[in-house]
Amino acid sequence: MIPVGEFRNLGTEQNSKFRVLKPWWDVFSEYLCIAMLMIGVFGCTLQLTQDKIACLPSHFTSPTPEAIDCSHIRSYRENETSQQTLVKPVNPIIQEVIGRKNNLDIHQYVFVNHYCYERFVHWYAKFFPYLVVIHTMIFMVASSFWFKFPGTSSKIELFVTILGKCFDSPWTTRALSEVSEERGEEKLVSWRRNTISKDPADRQADEGETTVLLRSSSIKSNPEKKIPEPQSTASVLDKKEGEQAKALFEKVKKLRTHVEEADLLYLMYVLQTSLKVFKFLLVIIYSAVLVPNIEIVVRCYVPPELTGFDIYCCNHNKANIFSKLAYCYICFVGVYGVLCIYTLYWLFHRPLKAYSFEQVRLETGINDIPDVNNDFAFLLHLVDQYDALYSKRFAVFLSEVSESRLHQLNLNYEWTTKKLRTRLAKNTSNRLELHLLMLPGLPDTVFEIPEVESLKLEQVKNVTIPASVAKLESLQELSLIYCPAKLQLPALNHLKANLKVLRVSFESLEEVPMWMYTLHGLEELHLDGLITNELSKSGTLESLRELRALRVLTLHSNLTKIPPSLVDVALQLQRLSICNEGIKLQAFSSLKKLTNIVSLELVGCELERIPSAVFSLNNLQELDLKENKLTTVEEILSLQHCRRLVTLRLWHNKITYIPDHISKLHTLETLDISWNKLRKLPSRLFYCTKLRHLDVSHNQLTSVPAEVGILQGLQFFSAAFNSLETLPEELFSCKRLKTLALGNNCLPTLSSRVANLTQLVRLEIKGNRLESLPLEIWDCPLLTVSGLIVEDNLLELLPSDVRSRLTNT
Repeated sequence: MIPVGEFRNLGTEQNSKFRVLKPWWDVFSEYLCIAMLMIGVFGCTLQLTQDKIACLPSHFTSPTPEAIDCSHIRSYRENETSQQTLVKPVNPIIQEVIGRKNNLDIHQYVFVNHYCYERFVHWYAKFFPYLVVIHTMIFMVASSFWFKFPGTSSKIELFVTILGKCFDSPWTTRALSEVSEERGEEKLVSWRRNTISKDPADRQADEGETTVLLRSSSIKSNPEKKIPEPQSTASVLDKKEGEQAKALFEKVKKLRTHVEEADLLYLMYVLQTSLKVFKFLLVIIYSAVLVPNIEIVVRCYVPPELTGFDIYCCNHNKANIFSKLAYCYICFVGVYGVLCIYTLYWLFHRPLKAYSFEQVRLETGINDIPDVNNDFAFLLHLVDQYDALYSKRFAVFLSEVSESRLHQLNLNYEWTTKKLRTRLAKNTSNRLELHLLMLPGLPDTVFEIPEVESLKLEQVKNVTIPASVAKLESLQELSLIYCPAKLQLPALNHLKANLKVLRVSFESLEEVPMWMYTLHGLEELHLDGLITNELSKSGTLESLRELRALRVLTLHSNLTKIPPSLVDVALQLQRLSICNEGIKLQAFSSLKKLTNIVSLELVGCELERIPSAVFSLNNLQELDLKENKLTTVEEILSLQHCRRLVTLRLWHNKITYIPDHISKLHTLETLDISWNKLRKLPSRLFYCTKLRHLDVSHNQLTSVPAEVGILQGLQFFSAAFNSLETLPEELFSCKRLKTLALGNNCLPTLSSRVANLTQLVRLEIKGNRLESLPLEIWDCPLLTVSGLIVEDNLLELLPSDVRSRLTNT
């Protein structure tokens, strides 16, 4: 006997694993299959353990054996008795056998039983239990075939595995609970607003609260909500669980790509359901037709020479119970078929190739959960039939907001306050700066370092500056280098009051933060990106009118005209820098309105002449025209109208000569005309007697005029990378020189009058034709070996006492 438990346990492990993909009709069908299987097993057991048939010879015979009907023998005898009573002749066709042996031995009965069972019992009555088992096994296989088919099993197994992990992940519980709390707080705030708005006198307060409720589009949480401390999260989600959740997000992304690309799972489920419907119809039809053939009494014809009798009446021992089992089996198959038909209706009536998380969004408050298609959608529809909670918890790992929150938590674990403090350093503005590079987000622990004065974020993703930025009371400078950032409203209020310097580097104007135009206290704004003239005209570069405290503006752009928005800050702007990446800047009329400008830089603007608008800037002190196409500066005379001009930089141009009337610039203190094509310097240049810094390096000079000695206030002089063969002795009468750069020339000697330069700190003479150094170099009291740039062999030729003094000074 086959134990029923073996069949009951068939596929138990698989059922437990894939139970979430079995809707109620599949589960009900499984129980029906078990019931049908038990019918088949029970019938097979009876078939194998009990006698099949018992036959007895009939005492009636006939030339036509078909006339003998065992089920009508009794009625025949009754008719015969009545006929004898009525004295009617005996039926000549059916006659009772007289004088024949009727006590057959046991072997003859066994033979007849087997003979009659094999030859005269209907095949359906013999094989009914086996058919039940076979059909039931086909039903069971068809129900689970898509779990085993190579093209679908891997997707299903991966989905079920990830679904279980998402359901059990602590991050799921945390994310949903946080959203529930936030939704509760938002409802509370809304109720308060409605209560307040009932009083007309409090309308202004109501509007203020409405403004407070504004929040960044990337943040679901209420900005009024207190930011949880990183320590409080540790009790809910530790670092290991956070990393596991992070890995789950990656797996869900890959799963979605793998499963959503086709509808093979849906097609396979439709095919196997269609097969079950076809099988159901086949079983119902042929069973209903053949069940009447399960007869209790069976007439059997046996050749008379074997036993002396030709007609045997046989009793099919299991016919009665088989008949009842058959009708019971038909009922089960009928119910099973109705379920299959309902399944097909569900498959074709509902749009199962698209799954919307609309209800999940309403329940959880996570608004960015994407809808899914094809096999992914079909699997989620099946999961909903098992338990809708699975799809809700799984949806957490499809949300970018949820992922960003998890990243935030992991960042807080990785970037502790102690680790961040090691990155603190002074920047060029002498502010204590925290520089974060290429992080997946902004750690909340940044706001636990109150001494930070400058925060530099470079290529940091998903930056949202929270309200806790108010903890950085010393923060004055913010740099966003290719790092689009959003703000919560309390954070914006803090930056309005405290931020002085903002540096933004971007690839497109869409990345420029619009909130920067509301920073009323901003003093310096540095924009580095693709700002074109057309975009500035279209209003993408918004008005700077609100930046009432702006003093410094730097634009790294591709402009052809000065942006009209500069007019909004013209009166208070003191420094303007435009670096134009080789695009020609043409219209300068708006520069005339910058009446308070102190420093002006026009770099890479393809200028061929000094713009005339510059000459009207009476307060201008610094003018930098680096990397343009200036070949002549004849109009330099007009710069004398800039009576406060102290710095003029014409470096990296193509200037071939300097006009004599440069001497009219009496206020000039710094002149940089390096990296040009000058062949000589005008002697009138040195009548700018206030010059302290003069750089003529990287030109084609062969001599320096003797009038250089007029510059008694000169502190820096560089003529490196020229073709100088001699130096005027008058140069060494400039006793205030601190830096003298003469490297990479053709000087054969260095005058002994170098000793007159008692304030000399740095002397560059490397790359000349010097054979020795004058011993008088020892008389420069502030000159040391580190400040003397010369070939090592020339230094070794000096007496040891001189080298010793230079080393010890």
